[in-house]
Amino acid sequence: MVVVLLVPLLLGGCGGMAQPPRTTVLQALALQIELTQGSIARALALDAPGLPEVSRVRIATQQAVTIGDGRGLRLAGQFDWRLAGDPIRVDSPFEIYLQRGERGQSWRLARPISSDGEGHPQEWLIDPLPLKS
Repeated sequence: MVVVLLVPLLLGGCGGMAQPPRTTVLQALALQIELTQGSIARALALDAPGLPEVSRVRIATQQAVTIGDGRGLRLAGQFDWRLAGDPIRVDSPFEIYLQRGERGQSWRLARPISSDGEGHPQEWLIDPLPLKS
């Protein structure tokens, strides 16, 4: 019985980085949607629709990754969300990359920039998550 309880703890420690709090994942997903919406709105010369509502995150996989010169996490799973003012809630798959802040007290959303495919290291856009109020 004790061995069964220890196995998840040992396996969880192999990645070297703990899973971020649920609120951090929700903030990261909302920020990713907001940044994508803003980019599309600018390209089409439209007003951005406002902040999305993100809820019910189900993380299926977590993997330690290298982000620039540091370490980070790749999280994948499903989440529910809807656009501001839209009554329809959508269940969607997600894949996000998170990097811990320098002092370990915050998290940042990392977005990969497509590489040139010639063996150069992956480049990343790093955006801090909003501070908790």
